Amino acid sequence: MKPLRICTYNIHKGFSQFNRRMVIHELRDRLRTLDADIVFLQEVQGLHVGHAQRHTDWPPQPQHHFLAEGGWLQTAYGGNAIYDHGHHGNAVLSRFPILSSTNQDVSDHRFERRGLLHCEIELPGSTLNAHCVCVHLGLFAGSRRRQMDALASRMEMLAPGDSPLIIAGDFNDWRNHADDFLAARLGLQEVFCGDRGRPARSYPSTLPLFRLDRIYVRGFNVRASQSHFGGPWSKISDHAALTAELLPRT
Repeated sequence: MKPLRICTYNIHKGFSQFNRRMVIHELRDRLRTLDADIVFLQEVQGLHVGHAQRHTDWPPQPQHHFLAEGGWLQTAYGGNAIYDHGHHGNAVLSRFPILSSTNQDVSDHRFERRGLLHCEIELPGSTLNAHCVCVHLGLFAGSRRRQMDALASRMEMLAPGDSPLIIAGDFNDWRNHADDFLAARLGLQEVFCGDRGRPARSYPSTLPLFRLDRIYVRGFNVRASQSHFGGPWSKISDHAALTAELLPRT
């Protein structure tokens, strides 16, 4: 089987840093250059009536459908923050069949709506399906601990043992507590930690200082990993995009 290429990206609802410009079209073009088989997206705008009225080139369909056109056959979306004029959340784009998808509400308080988008994806050339979870955890340490506990409990039940598992997204994990927790509970490794010892810096995308975005895997060998920041990436989102090439363990 050829390497599985994956990406995680907080797309900032299709707007540049500080919401200066609507950049969803540039974002789609740039995302395609990464040639990822499975894409984990955060802050995806499923609907926003106001933006559609203000921007003549605002896509008529949800952002995950717009971004997937011509590149990914399958999509899944979990709306977490729901308001009168729309909603946003996490999404997964896949070149391979998504067999099931479920969005689990792990909101810790009413000011931050968070969810875990769990997809089971059929991988070509493999007898095992991959469990893929797109996450965007809370800003407060206590919230993140409880959300990671909910994540681990769900995966212990649905993806036990050595089942192939990929968890990616914006962890907001300023102090890198997730590594030890997810390694102990689920046997996961972060794709950048093998050669660098720590997750990649990913925020802000102009010159990253903070290690907020992660890709954790189990049942795969990490062939390569890369952080995409600076120009032209910093003109699209305030987060860097992260990619990794994985080889399933036999």
